[in-house]
Formats: sequence, structure tokens, C-alpha cells
Amino acid sequence: MAVKLRLKRMGAKKRPMYRIVAADSKSPRDGKFIELIGTYNPLTTPAEVKIDEEKAIKWLSMGAKPSDTVRNLLVSSGIIAKFNERKNK
Repeated sequence: MAVKLRLKRMGAKKRPMYRIVAADSKSPRDGKFIELIGTYNPLTTPAEVKIDEEKAIKWLSMGAKPSDTVRNLLVSSGIIAKFNERKNK
């Protein structure tokens, strides 16, 4: 089973809010997921990103591949750098 870290769209029409989830790569975008990792609200200024660092690092170490947007969010919150430090020890 290939696991991806990706966004699951929530919220109302024209008012998106996203959950960052670990999901099977074959499941639909808004379908079943394995674990909730965080949230992303692009409507606030600046955009609000809340990510559980330990869960994200756990899934990255287990081989989960983040989508492009999730990768950018992880880089901006510093989680990718911490993951690389732990991996290189």
C-alpha cells in the first residue's frame, strides 16, 4: 500500500479549508484516510498551518510521499529539515 500525505478539502463552497492527511494513494481526494496530520486554512492572512510534527515525521520515515503542496507546507514549517536531520544521524 503506497501512502501519500495530501490535502483533503473541507469547508463550504468558495470557502475552502483543508486537512492534511495520510491516505492510500488509490483512495479518492475526499475519501477514506489513515490518519489526520494537520490543517491548512488558506483564507486567513497569513495562511494558517497547523501540523503535528511527530505524526508527519513518523509518516515520512515510514516512506509516505507528500504531494507538492503538502511538501511546500512541510518545508515552510521546518518539518522537512528536522526529518532530514534525524535521517542523517
